[in-house]
Amino acid sequence: MSEEFSDDVALMIGAASLPRENGTLVFTAPWEGRALALAIVLVERLGVSWDEFRNRLVTSIADDPHRPYYESWTAALERLVLDYRLANAAALHAAMPTERPSL
Repeated sequence: MSEEFSDDVALMIGAASLPRENGTLVFTAPWEGRALALAIVLVERLGVSWDEFRNRLVTSIADDPHRPYYESWTAALERLVLDYRLANAAALHAAMPTERPSL
């Protein structure tokens, strides 16, 4: 990942800013870190601007402000996948676990 791209992610502000504690990223479950990593890799591989993903994230947060932060990341990721026709809605639905594993 390029340093410029990393700065784009690290410097997000407002509703999209990454949760931190004492400057360190905070994840409450391992899947949250994986969601972040998937978004970074997908944006990089598609060759789209980070703002394109960030705008989907901001929209996802606005659509359901009470949804946990990283669940909004997955919603934004799904939207990106659908918009770029990397998978269809039925394939995404079939791939989703029916329940989350216990921590």
